[in-house]
Amino acid sequence: MNLKTTLSSVLLVCCMSLSMQAQYELRPEKGYSQNIGTTVFMLENLKTRITKNVQKLTPAQTDYLLVPDANRIGAMIYHLAATEKYYQVYTLENRELSEAEKAKWDVALELGDPARTALVGRPITYYLDLWDGVRKETLRLLKTKDDKWFDTLIKDGDMNNYFAWFHVMEHQSNHMGQIQMIKNRLPKE
Repeated sequence: MNLKTTLSSVLLVCCMSLSMQAQYELRPEKGYSQNIGTTVFMLENLKTRITKNVQKLTPAQTDYLLVPDANRIGAMIYHLAATEKYYQVYTLENRELSEAEKAKWDVALELGDPARTALVGRPITYYLDLWDGVRKETLRLLKTKDDKWFDTLIKDGDMNNYFAWFHVMEHQSNHMGQIQMIKNRLPKE
């Protein structure tokens, strides 16, 4: 091996190492304050991972019921969108869900019955599109806030906005694991 080949190999390994390191860095998204931008990065990372995991599911897979009292993948995606919508309205708009919003989101806020029977027969894109719409509005509203708002206690004083959005991420991460468990047990087609 000559010097040129050796240097090329070393350079390639260094570049691969740097790109792999950058892949696993938390960094604030542009257009947001520092902490909100970092939270947006994490929210988007979770959503992307969940979406990639389910986007090719068939309707039968989307509606698969592992055991009689389990939740379907489609219902869980709707639940993630509904939960994010709830926190979006509660923290970013400082209000409760309207009656029209409750009619759209209540069935998915609480998984189990009646969601188990009501949320069937739709393709996975239906649920992902709902979540995309909610996320688009979340991102728009978060751009209007700063880290001072993030540290502000919510009206009942039990938590600040930062913790509320940490909870949204924690919630999505939890269901990501459940979705993967169900997906791993889908009947072979």
